[in-house]
Amino acid sequence: MASWVLSECGLRPLPKTYPKPRTGFSSSFNNNPLKIKTSPVFSDLKSISCCSNSRERKWEVNVSAPLRVSNPPPIEEDNNENNNKVIDEFNPGAPPPFKLADIKNAIPKHCWVKNPWKSMSFVFRDIAIVFGLAATAAYFNKWIVWPLYWIAQGTMFWALFVLGHDCGHGSFSNNPKLNSVVGHLLHSSILVPYHGWRISHRTHHQNHGHVENDESWHPMSEKLNNGMDYLSKKLRFTFPFPLLAYPIYLWVRSPGKSGSHYHPDSDLFTPNEKNDVLTSTACWSAMVALLVGLSFAVGPMQVLKLYGVPYAIFVMWLDLVTYLHHHGHEDKLPWYRGQEWSYLRGGLTTIDRDYGWINNIHHDIGTHVIHHLFPQIPHYHLIEATEAAKPVLGKYYREPKKSGPLPFYLLSVLMKSFKKDHYVSDTGDIVYYETDPTL
Repeated sequence: MASWVLSECGLRPLPKTYPKPRTGFSSSFNNNPLKIKTSPVFSDLKSISCCSNSRERKWEVNVSAPLRVSNPPPIEEDNNENNNKVIDEFNPGAPPPFKLADIKNAIPKHCWVKNPWKSMSFVFRDIAIVFGLAATAAYFNKWIVWPLYWIAQGTMFWALFVLGHDCGHGSFSNNPKLNSVVGHLLHSSILVPYHGWRISHRTHHQNHGHVENDESWHPMSEKLNNGMDYLSKKLRFTFPFPLLAYPIYLWVRSPGKSGSHYHPDSDLFTPNEKNDVLTSTACWSAMVALLVGLSFAVGPMQVLKLYGVPYAIFVMWLDLVTYLHHHGHEDKLPWYRGQEWSYLRGGLTTIDRDYGWINNIHHDIGTHVIHHLFPQIPHYHLIEATEAAKPVLGKYYREPKKSGPLPFYLLSVLMKSFKKDHYVSDTGDIVYYETDPTL
């Protein structure tokens, strides 16, 4: 209506004095933008009349308010949005509003049931595939076949490791003797000292997320990082060398720690674990002797092709998966010290990963958060348990990126982490990875 009056009529000058200063228009608009008719400008239009006999149309309106209503200032809107973002921002280092028992209660009871027959079926399946692949490669014995065999067999070695890993956690069955026998057979066949690894891996789970006490791929402190020579740091963070670290770790552990997985007097073990460590080291030695004997029987090159290269692929799988379950998320995740660390908070810093077709082959080891919190759950129940726990975990659970048939995308995640995640501060009870400028 106001636009019609102004375009068709002349205007009579408005009074020069007003009962109230003409202010507050924009604020009233901001508070009630849809009720424009309450503005003083539109109420004053009643005093405007048409004068058709006027010789000259004057379009001036002697008011201090604008003729056109402008939108609310964008700066204020942006500030409101920013304030909302600050309010809604999630802090992964904050104590969670739930307890470990809340997660446990959300998981169906049948997810805790261990079926030894089902577990053994996976063992028989994987062993049959391993021998089938070896027989096929040896039969054809062509260089076009060997690379395919190496990748497939190395992946199957990794699958055997995961089943032995379940034995170490006791999620394979409720029978400790069965777990020990199967664990030794599986791990010794791929040159892993079963009890030595089992004990150190238990330490990892009991201290996950703790800067000093964690055992596997824990961060280096700034002081330790600065004390390393350039070549050592370069090798630690340059692909593919970190993916070949596992055999070295078994012998000498991680930087800043001492001991060996093969020696019963290592700092890793207590005196009552000595016999277990000796047993595993003896089984490992027997496997080495078997490989040496096979080298004499069929030739070292054949053993290298059938076993050596797949073993290297297995080591790369193990280091890749282990590293990416604790590193490389798009959001930086905390590490803890002192009173800030707890079993729950440390476990919530682990990351699930999707491996496409490999998920079933390596027994859903990528479903890692629930496994870390409750390692007693068998691998064939981990997916269901995770889905049940998600409503409790909320934002503390980070949905993994969906993979294609093969998880090639993880290589870019790995490379990015190698470039950024180098050390944590020497001080502070909640710390995050920092980047070494020399690298």
